[in-house]
Amino acid sequence: MESLIGLVNKIQRACTVLGDHGGQGMSLWEALPSVAVVGGQSSGKSSVLESIVGRDFLPRGSGIVTRRPLVLQLHKTQSGAEYAEFLHAPKRRFTDFDDYILTSDKNIIYAAAVRKEISDETDRITGKTKQISNIPIHLSIYSPNGLHLYLHLYYILNAIVNLTLIDLPGLTKVAVEGQSDSIVEDIENMVRSYVEKPNCIILAITPANQDIATSDAIKLAREVDPSGERTFGVLTKLDLMDKGTNATEVLEGRAYRLQHPWVGIVNRSQADINKNVDMIVARRKEREYFETSPDYGHLASKMGSEYLAKLLSQHLELVIRQRIPSIISMINKTIDELNAELDHIGRPVAADGGAQLYMILELCRAFDRVFKEHLDGGRPGGDRIYGVFDHQLPAALKKLPFDRHLSLKNVQKVVTEADGYQPHLIAPEQGYRRLIDGSITYFKGPAEASVDAVHFVLKELVRKSIAETEELKRFPSLQNDIATAANEALERFREESRKTVVRLVEMESSYLTVDFFRKLHAAPEKKPEKNGNPPGPNNDHFHDTSLSRIGSNVSAYIAMVSDTLKNTIPKAVVYCQVREAKRSLLTHFYAQVGRKEKERLSAMLDEDPQLMEKRTQIGKRLELYKAARDEIDAVAWK
Repeated sequence: MESLIGLVNKIQRACTVLGDHGGQGMSLWEALPSVAVVGGQSSGKSSVLESIVGRDFLPRGSGIVTRRPLVLQLHKTQSGAEYAEFLHAPKRRFTDFDDYILTSDKNIIYAAAVRKEISDETDRITGKTKQISNIPIHLSIYSPNGLHLYLHLYYILNAIVNLTLIDLPGLTKVAVEGQSDSIVEDIENMVRSYVEKPNCIILAITPANQDIATSDAIKLAREVDPSGERTFGVLTKLDLMDKGTNATEVLEGRAYRLQHPWVGIVNRSQADINKNVDMIVARRKEREYFETSPDYGHLASKMGSEYLAKLLSQHLELVIRQRIPSIISMINKTIDELNAELDHIGRPVAADGGAQLYMILELCRAFDRVFKEHLDGGRPGGDRIYGVFDHQLPAALKKLPFDRHLSLKNVQKVVTEADGYQPHLIAPEQGYRRLIDGSITYFKGPAEASVDAVHFVLKELVRKSIAETEELKRFPSLQNDIATAANEALERFREESRKTVVRLVEMESSYLTVDFFRKLHAAPEKKPEKNGNPPGPNNDHFHDTSLSRIGSNVSAYIAMVSDTLKNTIPKAVVYCQVREAKRSLLTHFYAQVGRKEKERLSAMLDEDPQLMEKRTQIGKRLELYKAARDEIDAVAWK
């Protein structure tokens, strides 16, 4: 049992260090059993808690004293001095519970330093008012094995020193001066948030000199634990009941039955507290009270703080064993979630230069995969390249000014200039060639525009691919380096593609398709009308019919060239830009990275400090959960 309870306390302490204090959904802290002390104001609940701990350390006074939840963790150590430690002041140890405070007027006031720290920390959040706060104070008390806090509680020392107890503000019915009107509801909601959890054991404290039917603690416990499986009823102030009355009906379960037996407690009186009566004497007086009481003598073996501690320990062990399967299931689920989160944000960067180089190359390959998915249709964007070829290029070709270039006036001008001083004899071949060359030159504009359009699509896909590569998000410097290298490569591909498409256009000018004109020559010409006047000798070559036929022939040839280029330009663009982008977008970058020094590699893998801190915290939580699983497996079935 000691190992189980100690293990739970150890895990809870580790949770506390990592900031898991419960109250934030299902967490490891909330999956582990704890004990909450619940009662009305001045019901004696803090005294019960002190009796279990064996130390006088909680603030005292009238009205609302406990104004913040106190999460108290008791740790049994193997050796060393006893000390207390607060989560908000982890480097400060309180080694003497009977420490004193020296006031400004040199007066020595004997008071527990731990008690003063609890009061000061409460005031830090709530101020010196009667308001409350749901922000807990976390206190750990470490006691070495065998330390006799009080002589006759050996069972407590060796069984439940490892324990987590929660002291909650006392329930109240009315707001007093200095408190908000909602204080009653606020306190109840705070207490309820702890005790409604299925792994919380409820110590319902009720004063014996109060009607059990009006007990705030029992009323709340009945609401959150109708079956009573988690509730332990504790009667305090039995020694303060009116003469002739007793609480046997409650203690024997006749007035209000619980699944667990009621336990009566006799705490130190105010006079004992004022006289600084220690816990050893107080426990002895408590035992003597029950053993000599005519009303409770027959129940003496099941009364008192010692029995309550024993009962609580036994139940706590039972609860732990019952919860082990669900705890392990929750731990395994959380481990999977933490591993997935680590995979999502990335594992830590290795310090070795070779490992860093490998990581950079792997990140580049991850980006490359996303980029190719965009091109190949696995992700949107690649279809825009097809749109350039299927819509933009044909539309640009249709808008070329061939009508103006092949107008009768321009045809006459070009043919006349091509003939020079000696007119052509049969057909104006030089005129034809000049008209064709001039027309083909217009194709360079749409060809280069297609190259640029695809270039801009590829640049946008690079940007999107970098943003969508999850592995790269943690390395802003590497993102910039990859973007720069990729865009430089795309510029090289664009330049090569531009040269290629211009060559395609120039090829059409450098060698004309002769068969096209031979077929035109072989076709029968239309004869002039019989009544038409034959042209005069000076304008045979330039009359409208001849010029129109020349323009028509050149237009037909240019249309054939346009159809050819409409098919070949996309091939060239894809070959020079898209294909190369898929094959060797980062080839130059890989070569450069391989020659970089380790310091430069480290700079490329710099991360956001917040992300690094998040990974560290996830790693610590992961180690905690793994250690908890291993330790639970080791002790659960002993």
